[in-house]
Amino acid sequence: MRVSIFAILFPVVCAVAAGEDWTRFRGPNGSGVAVGAGYPAAFKKDANVVWRTPVRSGKSSPILTAKHVFLTGFADGKLYTQCFDRQTGKLLWERSVDRAHSLLANRLNHPAAITPVSDGENVFSFFKDYGFVAYDATGNVRWKAPMGPFHTAMGLGAAPILAGPNVVLLADQVEGSFVAGLDRKNGELRWKAARDEGEGWGTPLFLDTVKRTPYVLTASRGQFGAYTVGDGKRVSTLRGLPTTVVGSPVIDNGVLYVQGYGSDEPAPFASRLAALDKNHDGQLTRDEYLDDAFLTGIAKYVGNRDMVITEAEWLAKQKEVLGPNCLVAYQLEYDAEGKPAPRELWRYEKSFTGVIPTPLIYQGVLYFVKNGGILTALDAKTGAVLKTGRVAGALGGYSSSPVAADGKIYLASEDGNVAVVQAGAAWEVLSTTSLGESCYATPALSEGDIYLRTDEALYRFSGTKNK
Repeated sequence: MRVSIFAILFPVVCAVAAGEDWTRFRGPNGSGVAVGAGYPAAFKKDANVVWRTPVRSGKSSPILTAKHVFLTGFADGKLYTQCFDRQTGKLLWERSVDRAHSLLANRLNHPAAITPVSDGENVFSFFKDYGFVAYDATGNVRWKAPMGPFHTAMGLGAAPILAGPNVVLLADQVEGSFVAGLDRKNGELRWKAARDEGEGWGTPLFLDTVKRTPYVLTASRGQFGAYTVGDGKRVSTLRGLPTTVVGSPVIDNGVLYVQGYGSDEPAPFASRLAALDKNHDGQLTRDEYLDDAFLTGIAKYVGNRDMVITEAEWLAKQKEVLGPNCLVAYQLEYDAEGKPAPRELWRYEKSFTGVIPTPLIYQGVLYFVKNGGILTALDAKTGAVLKTGRVAGALGGYSSSPVAADGKIYLASEDGNVAVVQAGAAWEVLSTTSLGESCYATPALSEGDIYLRTDEALYRFSGTKNK
């Protein structure tokens, strides 16, 4: 008999959210939600900016400890970890490692795209072109764990998380996918579990419940997985998820939400030939597909790997992404052996092709944003559509994920247009502003302040000018 974990999980998650700072991607267990009040209803560069500090190039999101803000960056072949004073924005230190690899990636990816994680004192940075490097609060190297090169067509994207004594990395690749736990004290590999999931980008979750074995939960390439934190043993698998999961899974009130896309049938090769086959020989060569990351990935990893794409290799790759195009909700339950056993509650079947941001669950409503500034609100219990509309003043592409606090939702477009939305079934835009700087990172929230990274600077916005 399956036993619901709702009553057990919910109070634990609430307790963690109330006491944790924004020490990982999207804050407490990846929820994107902060507690407290006093958050601004509008962004004004000349009104409520507490400080603005230049940063190195990067797309990783800021994380917070009591005294510091951490970011990663890239310049001149070096991969940087930067530490800023949380109160003043002053750069306290930056340290770098040399880029060991230079691998294929989507144009939206970046050598410093992956958000670091902190235990409140130390910071653990992961770079897809190097591996791990851990620093203490003063910038001293605690340990290094070089990894790679990785086999990807679009680049890695999952951020590391802390789970028990481990810092956990999910590395879903075209081949050689794995999830690994490293000792956060010294970087030694505690366990490593091979996965048959292909390329994926969602950051895993840590499931730690009262009187239960703690697990790392993953959602990628059509599958849900659960791994024991102590030894990395995979104890649960559920198939039927979308085959392309870019945004991360989220959990709320014992329900797991996964958003992604797939294809109903293989896309015809003829359309690519018509656009790229210059010599009309029925195949694509390097001088024809150039630096297209998706096509280069096929040429490099499918078939005979001779860097020439045939129709058979194209179709083989297309079959990998056949699957549902949806947002799906699962009630997390345990089976008779005490292992996580998700039970599907509902599916919202809509096109999520190209959608990067992670969905947000806030006050019983699920929100997701698409390119063009299209914001949709669903009833988190049933999946029923509550409202869909454009966020006027913040249109364009979206890589940054929505976050929420104090009854407000914060959205930042790639163009640097920031919107504040009143949360609710009939959400409405409270304000928008243009920072005039590109933005791909997800904001961090804490104590009424918003920390926002653009391609030029790190900002701290407050609800009042002189807080």
